[in-house]
Amino acid sequence: MAPGGLFWWVGAGVLVVLELLSGTFYLLTIALGCVAAAIAHIAGAAADMQFAVAAIVALAAVLVLRRSRFGRRRRTEASRNPDVNLDIGQTVNVPAWHERRARVSYRGADWDVELAPGEPEDAHTYEIRELRGSCLVVAARQHARPNAAHL
Repeated sequence: MAPGGLFWWVGAGVLVVLELLSGTFYLLTIALGCVAAAIAHIAGAAADMQFAVAAIVALAAVLVLRRSRFGRRRRTEASRNPDVNLDIGQTVNVPAWHERRARVSYRGADWDVELAPGEPEDAHTYEIRELRGSCLVVAARQHARPNAAHL
């Protein structure tokens, strides 16, 4: 194998390793371009053609990735995003409601609690869905259904 082809294979390998560390898939698309350029080198293409093939294949792969579900970012407001706010998904007990609002003790402090639209007031245990300042927006906690095998 000529040194020019080795350049493309090593480049693809390095990009795959970096992709494993980043987890975004975009470096993988560039690695695909390197593999295509290595194949073009084996086919006898000139260096400028190899770079053109690498660029075209990588660009096409990026466009395909952007249109797939893996390339789309989910836009979640920080007030509802459990990756930003660790309180999202936690549970609180609300003994009584007054016009869909209550005051509860959570994490050693008193918090205002608001019931999310359409949620029942009789659940007593609620899951935090959103934070609005110092107000917890909650929904009735969904209890796991018993497994039929354990009945």
